Amino acid sequence: MSTAAAAVDIQLKSVLIATDFSEASRKPLYHALALARHYGSKFHLAHVVSALGFRLAGPDAIAAATDAVWRDALHLENDLVQNGALSGLRHDVIIRQGNVWEELEKVIQQEQVDLTVVGTHGRRGLGKLVLGSVAEQIFRHADCLVLTVGPGSCQESPVEGSRAVRPFLFATDFGKASLHALPYAISFANHFGAKLVLLHVVPMVALPAGPQWCTAGDVMQMRENARMAGLRRLEELVPLDAMLTVRPEFVVEFGPPSEKILQAADALKADTIIMGLRRSSHIDAACHMPWATAYEVVCGAGCSVLTVRD
Repeated sequence: MSTAAAAVDIQLKSVLIATDFSEASRKPLYHALALARHYGSKFHLAHVVSALGFRLAGPDAIAAATDAVWRDALHLENDLVQNGALSGLRHDVIIRQGNVWEELEKVIQQEQVDLTVVGTHGRRGLGKLVLGSVAEQIFRHADCLVLTVGPGSCQESPVEGSRAVRPFLFATDFGKASLHALPYAISFANHFGAKLVLLHVVPMVALPAGPQWCTAGDVMQMRENARMAGLRRLEELVPLDAMLTVRPEFVVEFGPPSEKILQAADALKADTIIMGLRRSSHIDAACHMPWATAYEVVCGAGCSVLTVRD
């Protein structure tokens, strides 16, 4: 029997946006600001000047690049102050030099960041999946919650109140990492008054054909039995004391997990996909495995994706 999630009210005390100050980073920036405002979090605007491209040019080139970044950062901060986006928010600007992920990891630890927001360059329909090197490192390694906001995500965050909140999709395989993420999905759905849809995808397994094994009717019955069993397990996951403000929905699909998760998110016009990630000491070895479900979902999603590491 599946273990029901304990009802938890998740609070975000510190939200960080990893930005490169490009126009493409505006969308994840406003998602991060909206979340920080909703939770009363301290807001960190962070950028790391990579020393990699300036090593041959020498320290003067690195210093000049850092000065230019500080100007961009302060200009952006001033714009956000002027338009009221930072009004009432405790915030700071953090500029570092060095290896991008190593420096960001230090900031996340030092500032006790609860949520890191990052933009992705994921594109749908390409043979090669692309997150972007920095986004991928954050997604793969960060111990905090990570919200990836890709090109297909809505411009406005669902918490801004400028439009109706659409469903949140929680995808689960009933594993440890997924169950660890469930309380976050319940809490966020409650915070934003969103409908929570719990989805389990049953991978298709080739079945022997022919009268000597089973008939087409037998296969259909097995599929229906698996669907009903999956629905029962999903229903067991949501405790009575979760007190979801909107009645949850339970869905079981059959097929490739990442494909079915993306299709379900599109059909629901979901605001956010929420997934658990397994912690692994060999995470780098799996970074470019094309069958990694979470990676494929983050790259292909038409909405933001919240990943929770166990």
